[in-house]
Amino acid sequence: MTPEDLLSALDPEQRRVAEALRGPVRVLAGAGTGKTRAITHRIAYGVATGVYAPTEMLAVTFTTRAAGEMRQRLRAMGAGAVQARTFHSAALRQLRYFWPKAYGTELPTLTESKIPLLAQAARRQRVHADQALLRDLASEVEWAKVSNVHPDDYAKVAAARRREVTGTDPATVGHVFAAYEETKRSQGRMDMEDVLLLTAGLLSEDERVAAQVRRQYKWFTVDEFQDVSPLQSALLDLWLGGRDELCVVGDPAQTIYSFAGADADYLRDFPRKFPGTTSVELVRNYRSTPQVVSAANTLLSGTPSQGVELRAQRPVGPEVTYTERSDEVDEAEAVASEILRLHQSGRPYSEIAVLFRINAQSETFEEALAARRIPYVVRGAARFFDRPEVREAVTRFRGAARSGDGEATGEQLLETVHGTLAGMGWTSSPPEGRGQTRDRWESWQALIDQAQEFAAGGGDLAGFVADLDRRAADQHAPVADGVTLATFHAAKGLEWDSVFLVGLQDGTLPYSYSLDSPAAVEEERRLLYVGVTRARVDLALSWALARQPGGRASRKPSRFLDPLLPDRPERQERRAGTGRARMCKTCGQPLGSREEKIRGRHEGCPAAYDEELYARLRAWRKETADAISKPAFVVFTDATLEAIAERKPGSLDDLLRVSGVGRSKLDAYGEDVLALVAEAG
Repeated sequence: MTPEDLLSALDPEQRRVAEALRGPVRVLAGAGTGKTRAITHRIAYGVATGVYAPTEMLAVTFTTRAAGEMRQRLRAMGAGAVQARTFHSAALRQLRYFWPKAYGTELPTLTESKIPLLAQAARRQRVHADQALLRDLASEVEWAKVSNVHPDDYAKVAAARRREVTGTDPATVGHVFAAYEETKRSQGRMDMEDVLLLTAGLLSEDERVAAQVRRQYKWFTVDEFQDVSPLQSALLDLWLGGRDELCVVGDPAQTIYSFAGADADYLRDFPRKFPGTTSVELVRNYRSTPQVVSAANTLLSGTPSQGVELRAQRPVGPEVTYTERSDEVDEAEAVASEILRLHQSGRPYSEIAVLFRINAQSETFEEALAARRIPYVVRGAARFFDRPEVREAVTRFRGAARSGDGEATGEQLLETVHGTLAGMGWTSSPPEGRGQTRDRWESWQALIDQAQEFAAGGGDLAGFVADLDRRAADQHAPVADGVTLATFHAAKGLEWDSVFLVGLQDGTLPYSYSLDSPAAVEEERRLLYVGVTRARVDLALSWALARQPGGRASRKPSRFLDPLLPDRPERQERRAGTGRARMCKTCGQPLGSREEKIRGRHEGCPAAYDEELYARLRAWRKETADAISKPAFVVFTDATLEAIAERKPGSLDDLLRVSGVGRSKLDAYGEDVLALVAEAG
């Protein structure tokens, strides 16, 4: 292709990117605006005009899939000699070449998984860690390493940044982290983060190596720059060696991996770090209809997450729909029926997706789709009945049924299910924070919800096991062309003609663990934005008032839908206020004055809880928080203290059933709380 051919294929903003061949360049690319097209044409144009020698350009992205797509596009435009790699791939290539020459030893062996080494480290620290906890520890070690947090500093930094590993205090995590590093070194191994750390160390310590790398690569392009971690940023600086021939592209509005170490400030502050930056915004959205684009823009408008204002380029499409359902089963049935209608009207199943916040939400939709013989694939996770915790639970239920409990019905059935899952680690209250431990709990809770529904219909344990087996068999049909079921995280970078965003109720999105942190709430908003912008034509958003049929209809649509639901006056009122309760907790009627809204009830309405006990609990919480130098909400939130003051638990088991009281908090504060409750009488 000629240079002019390359430019003529671009819109005005993309052309500006392609023509800005000398760095530094920052491209703020909104969803669906053709960012990969812009930067690959820029590279190809630079090669075609002779500005770039193809072997001197390094294009970096975050996934092997994205790197492969970039290489394919560059080959088609005559720039196939350009290196397009992930950070880890590029660093590992350099390590393998330079390490033996620099140190005269073999490079440590790259370990495929942290889990076995972490298991050894946990045993050395006398920490009992099951597979879920080990996976959570692996994620936390990864975060610490990409954030340049040393094991000795972990406990202090984790407390400051509100990092939590369910059931394990920060000091213990720090000790396991240190033991993991020691175990790994003693066995001559390295993990994926070490690949970046060792490369950075080699470049900093050996000027000859650094000079050779900088002679090799003179031009850099980094995609998805909003996802760069401190460690990746440091490595990039070492590659550059003080130069500024760098083009970065990204979208702060799609920053959804802060919990894993991503820092969008590197993208936002790029012009400050590199004076003279050429900054271009890509705003023409080629993916979605005007209706979808309008919803996406409205979702972020006036919020800290607001990015570029997208401009739709596609023809007008159907209106975005917002639907409230009585319960999750009703929601899944409605979505499955609409998917069947879309398919019958000509939409391929492969062009339809159902997106949700957490993996455990998939099961209800798997069941509804399977009942209609609609094929589906679960992306980024196993199907519900393939998940290890679900397989083990069903096996235990089957054993209980065979041992003589098969005829148990009603409360006896539920007691057996509760007891079985409690023996596996289930508690009545969810673990705090995110991670595999929380995911596993959600799967168990989904089984309990199914048991409750089955027991309400008069079924016995043997029948419940048979029903679970039937569901598993129905949901395991081979799939060639199926509907995609995925979390919002797993859907990033993908797109479909028709997208259903489901389970959009407060407490699920934003997820309950994030509510104490404004930054975490904003990340949840951006997560919904990513979901919205996956749709090309059809977009349907829905939520359920109750979890199970016949359950209490107490849920409300996600606060993020406030600007999209202008016909709901109570939502407008909440949007205009502070985010506190707008309805009286006692009588359920709208609140009036500011004082009433702060209190959560009318002046004349009695509190649902013991106010004197609540005051004592708050005073105790302040003393406790001060003693450990943490914010008060880290001990217990106001809502949890109100629940304690209302329920007045008489034992540790009773206290554990209060929402917001997990096992770690029970161990730390349970006896103190029960003493205060006993004093209140």
